[in-house]
Amino acid sequence: MDGRRLHRLGRHLIELARQAGLDSADEPVPEGEVAVMADVIDHPGSSVREITDRTGFSQGHISECVARLTERALLATEVDATDRRRTLVYPTDVLFKAIARRTEPLLGEALIDALGNSADARRATELLDELADLLLPEH
Repeated sequence: MDGRRLHRLGRHLIELARQAGLDSADEPVPEGEVAVMADVIDHPGSSVREITDRTGFSQGHISECVARLTERALLATEVDATDRRRTLVYPTDVLFKAIARRTEPLLGEALIDALGNSADARRATELLDELADLLLPEH
């Protein structure tokens, strides 16, 4: 696969993910919370300061988001054993289940729309799962 084709595929997958996540009938999730959850999924065990640095939001905003998301059991926190002043943030199984519940049906619909039939959509889903298993670290 050449770089141009890979880039086009990546953009298309981002659009499919957006459709699956944003078109849900569930209550919309504030962008700040989405950014925090995405960062914690990508960097589990990060401190609030590290999340702040990566997202560009203020530390107060990150702390508020983490508190709200922890209340809803979407994130978990623990005190850093090596530096008791730091709080480390982790994604929870509740978060992963919520993402799957929210996106799985819509992703199927988006793939059927993109590919034209359910058999190709199922095959694409299998291939995407296999690719994710190869490329994404376990959380």
